[in-house]
Amino acid sequence: MIKSMTGFGRGEYRDEKRSVVCEVKSVNHRYLDVNIKMPRRYIFAEDAVRRTVKDMIRRGKVEVGFQVETFTDDDVQVDFNEALAKKYQYGLSALAEKLGRSSEAVSIEYLASLPDVMTVVPRTGDEEEMTAAMVKAAAEALSAHAKMREIEGAKLAEDLIARGDAVLGMVDVIEARGPEMAKEYVDRMRQRIHELLDGQAEIPEERIALEAAMFADKSNITEEIVRLRSHVSQLGQILRSENPEGKKLDFLIQEMNREANTIGSKANDLAITSKMLDIKNEVEKIREQVQNIE
Repeated sequence: MIKSMTGFGRGEYRDEKRSVVCEVKSVNHRYLDVNIKMPRRYIFAEDAVRRTVKDMIRRGKVEVGFQVETFTDDDVQVDFNEALAKKYQYGLSALAEKLGRSSEAVSIEYLASLPDVMTVVPRTGDEEEMTAAMVKAAAEALSAHAKMREIEGAKLAEDLIARGDAVLGMVDVIEARGPEMAKEYVDRMRQRIHELLDGQAEIPEERIALEAAMFADKSNITEEIVRLRSHVSQLGQILRSENPEGKKLDFLIQEMNREANTIGSKANDLAITSKMLDIKNEVEKIREQVQNIE
């Protein structure tokens, strides 16, 4: 089953100590790019969350966000860096003296607001519990995210298969046009020769037959038609496989486009060229849709 790279999922873990809410959003991207946003004091859980994401998503730009609410006050501790506070106080007093300002003592409130003087961190024994809670919330969000991507993927597969069938219909028209194209070429050549000779000599049938054979060989598109049909068949097989890959589909679409171009250049026929342009238009729509497949 194919999956879209675009999706959203939300998960929550709750116990008597805390509530952890996780939201996962993703959009198209050539590779897997994971961006995790969480309160800084829980940064120790980032690696475990990242591994959980990589286990469930192969490709896409993924944003994972956390909201944490604690119900008790025993899961965190407040640390004071006394040595750093003294350095701040000394430096500020020295600066005040140089500037001719009052040498009044710096307030405790102001010192506590300076970087790294006061920090709030989880208690060491609580890190494993918090990591497990965040991973569970992330797993639930990723599960909901995967369901949404599967629904979108099913719609993509249905559209892509329909477009593949449309391409096959156009290929049938082009293949049927092949013999008519050669016959029309011979008729036009006979007409030109007749006009040039002005009825003064017989038309050289051997020369016409040779020119017709050369034209038929040069404009033969049987090989390209067979390959294009094969590519459309492979498209359906990949879309119906258990583990379809967007990268394989990317390559396949490039090959389909290449065969369409070759048909247009070899056929040298207005009707075939027109139908080939329709094929290229359909292949481009397929390419755009494939960009959203994981």
